[in-house]
Amino acid sequence: MHYWLMKSEPAEVSIDDLAAAPGQTLPWFGVRNYQARNFMRDSMRIGDRALFYHSGCAVPGIAGICEICSEPYPDDTQFVPDSHYFDPKSRPEEPRWLLRDVRFVEKTRYLPLAELRQTPELATMRLLARGNRLSITPVTAEEWACITRLLAKN
Repeated sequence: MHYWLMKSEPAEVSIDDLAAAPGQTLPWFGVRNYQARNFMRDSMRIGDRALFYHSGCAVPGIAGICEICSEPYPDDTQFVPDSHYFDPKSRPEEPRWLLRDVRFVEKTRYLPLAELRQTPELATMRLLARGNRLSITPVTAEEWACITRLLAKN
């Protein structure tokens, strides 16, 4: 099993939205970075777990856990001209952007970015690297274990 951190702006899709979705499943749409797309296309597997991270908000942080539950498939938002995620260079016969469906596993205590930064075991975590803006990043087994311990604290 691989582990991931997947960022979403809670005003667009939050952990609560995922929990309330039909089948507690949603497509992870809108990824417009080639490296993040390649992680979804080439490295993610059904059953992998991901930290659901709220970004672009007053207090960014981990809000829950989800699971990858589909193979990659084209992100239809790339073809919708009035979509924020429209890509005029992408064509249906050769889509540039893919997505995977994610399924709700659990809502956790909110683990803010500041707390992650204060945890020495996470010093090399990709999320915490200077200049990191990727919406999807791999998480090592050691980082996952550390974060799940932090999430278990009240």
